[in-house]
Amino acid sequence: MKNSLLSTLFLLLATHMSCAQENHPPLIETPTEVDYTYETIVDGIDIPWGLAFIAENDFLVTEKTGTLYRVIDGNKTAVNGLPELYVRGQGGLLDVALHPNFKENNTLYFTLGMHLEGEEEGGNTALYCAQINGTELSEVKMLYKAVPNTKKGQHWGSRIAFDQEGHLYFSVGDRGNRDENPQDITRDGGKIYRLNLDGSIPNDNPFVGNDAAKTAVFSYGHRNPQGMTVQPKTGQVWVNEHGPMGGDEINRIVGGKNFGWPVITYGINYSGTPITDITAKEGMEQPFYYWVPSIGPSGMTFSTSGVYKDWQDNLFVGSLKFEYLERLVIKRDKVVKREKVLDKIGRVRNVIEGPDGFLYVAVEGKGILKIVPKA
Repeated sequence: MKNSLLSTLFLLLATHMSCAQENHPPLIETPTEVDYTYETIVDGIDIPWGLAFIAENDFLVTEKTGTLYRVIDGNKTAVNGLPELYVRGQGGLLDVALHPNFKENNTLYFTLGMHLEGEEEGGNTALYCAQINGTELSEVKMLYKAVPNTKKGQHWGSRIAFDQEGHLYFSVGDRGNRDENPQDITRDGGKIYRLNLDGSIPNDNPFVGNDAAKTAVFSYGHRNPQGMTVQPKTGQVWVNEHGPMGGDEINRIVGGKNFGWPVITYGINYSGTPITDITAKEGMEQPFYYWVPSIGPSGMTFSTSGVYKDWQDNLFVGSLKFEYLERLVIKRDKVVKREKVLDKIGRVRNVIEGPDGFLYVAVEGKGILKIVPKA
């Protein structure tokens, strides 16, 4: 029985990997000589998740177990005033992002695991806003909370991004309930949500007018989106999300679209058994890109500044599983090259482009690193 299961696992992985190799460029290992190095900007953060710059030497970092740090000139101070959060498994204090008009209103947004008084046991992902003054939060307000609660520890999401039209997007994973949540627009989980900056529902959200739907939902059929960014030239929101064993994806988000999980996937169960026998279906979106085997993607950004030789407009994605930063070169709407950056650096949780044009990388157990070109 054990040998039969192993044989099935290897056959399924070989089939998927063959497909991936036909359509995907091979991953280039980091060369012996590279034209960049890195500096540690701040250390002593176990699981740095969210990262948002207030100014060039002033930024916010979330630590998953429940601390929001403000880092000024490399010195970190805990920020007071967070609501009590629910920490379980992959959940805790997750992303942080600044209001597009932060300089005028000092407003920030953050996502976290939450259990509200009077609710059933467990928790789910919630989105909050607050004002920050120095290291104090005030006017803390919950804008959205996914329901129902669950004691499961997996697939909370969660990332935050803003489009160019004044909308906020955030992600919630399927919360370990793939059979009910992702494909049902009446339920939270496995979704990308879109709100106005004040937390209200945009009138043109795709399911407004559907009394049975969660009208904050923008797209569905997602598994666990832990990377989100806006393509600077098109303004479109891109996400990356964890697949099961194989089938991590990059998706370009379109309102009202179904991204397929778990009806279609390029992955299989961790036990080696198939989830489904199809990778495409009418009415369901194909990923822009997928990984087989899985890399455990987390965090994602485009390099736009020209600070680095040959990296402008490239996409960067962190790998939790293989502990490197991946550079993806996109031409003619297709990934044409993949390369490891900072190989074996540790579990890369996030990557963003700072106001100075440099890439900043959040690495578990290390803190925040800055990639610096060699002179």
